[in-house]
Amino acid sequence: MAIVSPNFCAPYPIELGIVRKVMTITDGNFTVTDANGNLLFKVKEPLLSLSDKRVLLDASDNPILTLRENKVSLHDRWQVFRGKSTSQSDLVYTLKRSSMIQIMKPKLDIFLAQNKEMKVCDFHVKGSWIDRSCVVYAGKSDVIVAQMHKKHTAQSILIGKSNFSVTVYPNVDFAFIVSLIVILDDINKEDSED
Repeated sequence: MAIVSPNFCAPYPIELGIVRKVMTITDGNFTVTDANGNLLFKVKEPLLSLSDKRVLLDASDNPILTLRENKVSLHDRWQVFRGKSTSQSDLVYTLKRSSMIQIMKPKLDIFLAQNKEMKVCDFHVKGSWIDRSCVVYAGKSDVIVAQMHKKHTAQSILIGKSNFSVTVYPNVDFAFIVSLIVILDDINKEDSED
């Protein structure tokens, strides 16, 4: 199920390691590696959060996706575009909360660009970000396409890093899943500031 590109789909499960530096003043505090520790992606975030955009880069700093939050939406609406674009012609998907009132366990609906009416979601996310136990499902079904797991190490606690892993199921676009995780992280940061 290629959403970003068939290059990001594998016929076997992919285990991704995600490290988020909790305290940083530089951009790129989010890194994603494969099971062998090879860098796959990083996220360029705006300094001091003056911008509403994040850019998902590959290991060679090529922009894969631009994630943009709609600040005037009541449902935490995000739009994700190809490369560095924010043009509607490059829209990949839209993500929004299932309802405005959600405490601790966000439920998010994802609508692919061709799903213009947005009546039935193409994917949905449920779970607890704090427990790092979010699950991504296909459509409104119980078919799991990716699952997040917590990873605590003494080093992660001491040096201010948040480590977790994500299992992406076979033939699921792992760049798409990583972009969802980045948005979930941002929504969680906003919720904890409220």
